[in-house]
Amino acid sequence: MWSILSLQARLTLLLALVLTAGLLINVGRLVLEAAPRVAAEDRSVVRLAHELIAVLVVDLGDAPDPDVRLARIVGDLGRLRHVRITHETEGGKPAVVAPRRDAVTAPPSWFVRMVHPEQTSERVPVVVNGRSLGALLIASDPVDEMAEIWNGIVTQIELGLAIALALFAITVLVVRRALAPLRQIADAMRTIEGGDYAIRVTPAGSPELADICVRVNHLAAALGEAVEDKRQLAERVVSLQDEERREIAREPHDEFGPFLFALRAHGSALLRIAGSAAPDVAAIRSHGEAMLAQLMQLQQLNRRVLERLRPAGLSELGLREALGALLRWWREAHPDVAVEMHLAPILGAINDTVELTIYRVVQEALTNVFRHAGATRVIVTISPGVDAVSVRVQDDGGGLGADHRLGFGLTGMRERVLALGGTVKVISAEQGVVVQAMIPTERRSMRSLDEVGDA
Repeated sequence: MWSILSLQARLTLLLALVLTAGLLINVGRLVLEAAPRVAAEDRSVVRLAHELIAVLVVDLGDAPDPDVRLARIVGDLGRLRHVRITHETEGGKPAVVAPRRDAVTAPPSWFVRMVHPEQTSERVPVVVNGRSLGALLIASDPVDEMAEIWNGIVTQIELGLAIALALFAITVLVVRRALAPLRQIADAMRTIEGGDYAIRVTPAGSPELADICVRVNHLAAALGEAVEDKRQLAERVVSLQDEERREIAREPHDEFGPFLFALRAHGSALLRIAGSAAPDVAAIRSHGEAMLAQLMQLQQLNRRVLERLRPAGLSELGLREALGALLRWWREAHPDVAVEMHLAPILGAINDTVELTIYRVVQEALTNVFRHAGATRVIVTISPGVDAVSVRVQDDGGGLGADHRLGFGLTGMRERVLALGGTVKVISAEQGVVVQAMIPTERRSMRSLDEVGDA
């Protein structure tokens, strides 16, 4: 049952139990102390009455009528509390009984039975001038003391209940006001769960709850930004895929098309020569050599397109050999540009996805250098870091303009690295551009590389 109660109900119930237990303990203490208190009072009042009677009866010998004087003394002793005085004659019969004071409200019988001790009594003989006037019997009468104790207990219960109820009401009100921010936070979390990230909670309550409200607001803002970034990322991924398809389609159209047209022309020429009465061997050889040269160029173009789609040798030979082949290709294509690579001997345990990402970062960075930078030197540095691999590509070209915007290539490279939980920085200066990427060696995102586009 305790587990199904709310926090407010738990605090309220706990407070009620504590107040009730405190009141019961206090009342129990008073009840347990009642019997010893009554017993001590009985012994004390009997002793005092004995001493008082001893003093009073001394002057009886000088009284004209000792019996009358004794009766008056017994009557006066009736004003004493917690004790009864009885004058007994020589025969043991009571002659005079001290009148009782006003009756008090007796406590409940169960309380009397629990706290009433054995009655204490003493017998004081009275002798005047050698003549015995009987004895004064002193007996304890604890009704007054028990009534006082009982009234104190009742007062304690009434006062305790009043104080407990007041404390209970105040505490419930305070707890309700203090826990009000929690209800707002719960409502806000349900709203966030429903997809509304614009909800905000007004900080209130104790400093701890106010801090939680602020954190919830930050969480809602962060989730809203994350959802918006995800939407923009999806748009960029679609745009990148469309652009990549256009790039791939442009290669056959711009590169393959002319070669195929030339091959078709040479083939038609060969058919005409073969259909003549005296075929020209030199012309046939010339057309064949031209076709062979064009086929070799087609092979190179095909290899380049396949390289863009999937780096050759990366899975078979490893990252070092694949990067070496990439840099050799750029050196052959641009012999006037010095291309250097510094690759650490050991990069740590990295998987195929990280290797492919490193390769794509270097490939895209070099592509931008040779297309736009006008550089004479490019340095590629790959080194291990803390749970990540650092990739740095630096050139000595003209740098980026103030209004430069990242193209699809750099954007795709950044999205590829971000998908693994890494970072990419493009730093432009007067003397060149630095592309710096930190790629985690362990994948930190659930998005697969195919979602970004394996281009």
